Amino acid sequence: MGKKRFSNGLKTGLLFAVMWALLLLVGYLIAYGTGSSAFIWIFAGIGLISTFYSYWNSDKIAIRSMNAYPVDPGKYPQIVRIVTELSQTAGQPVPRMYIAPTSAPNAFATGRNPQNAAVCCTEGILQLLDERELRGVLAHELMHVYNRDILTSSVASAIGGLITSVAQMLFFFGGGRRDGDNNPLGGLAMVLLMLLAPIASMFTQMAISRTREFDADETGAELARDPLALASALKKLEAGTVARPLQSNPQTEKVGFMMIANPFRGKGMKHLFSTHPPMDERIARLEEMAGYSR
Repeated sequence: MGKKRFSNGLKTGLLFAVMWALLLLVGYLIAYGTGSSAFIWIFAGIGLISTFYSYWNSDKIAIRSMNAYPVDPGKYPQIVRIVTELSQTAGQPVPRMYIAPTSAPNAFATGRNPQNAAVCCTEGILQLLDERELRGVLAHELMHVYNRDILTSSVASAIGGLITSVAQMLFFFGGGRRDGDNNPLGGLAMVLLMLLAPIASMFTQMAISRTREFDADETGAELARDPLALASALKKLEAGTVARPLQSNPQTEKVGFMMIANPFRGKGMKHLFSTHPPMDERIARLEEMAGYSR
């Protein structure tokens, strides 16, 4: 499984390279079209500021978006016990713990580093999973923090936002065409680039998110020392999120990509645009990790 983790890390690096290439290409075209690179730097500055704010306050934003409340140790002793044990095993600080008041079964962890982390379970997941399965889920979520996945997703989101903004600016300036110049790409190619660059960026962000989910599955299973517990939890969550999906709104959509299972159930195109990899593939990898054969 170490080879798979290396492969996932390499894949993440290559995907970031694709995003940078897209950004540089679109940036070059807008600089060519306007005769100035000032707009690129303006968008870059805005993007960096907004990304830094979101990254630095990721835990507060996510918890507030789910209307979560702090865990009462007397009411939820199993969560306190599991999170404390896993944190000590990993040699990391114990994160803050929250409960989200929704029947939709799910969980997430967030925070810019282990010292400022928070883990949150919905009321629905506590009703759905047994303690062993819950341990597997919480180990997975903690590894997102330990693997610095919040930073990874923040950077990917920043680059993606810049690509979209710069492509829109390119469109505003008439496809990057300066008076008296012949654009080497041609009008049709320019229009296609303006339309396709943001789409390509979005798909690349989703690929990065899916890769990080695979890594969190593997490292979380190692932390809990029980890959089949997480596999069992994912099987239940696959059915549970279909039966009780999270209500989609601007607030919950800020957190949905962080959750262990896709909280918004959809078919067709919605499934294509999911930030989560297929459950059956995740389960198969965990079973392979445990040496289980079908």
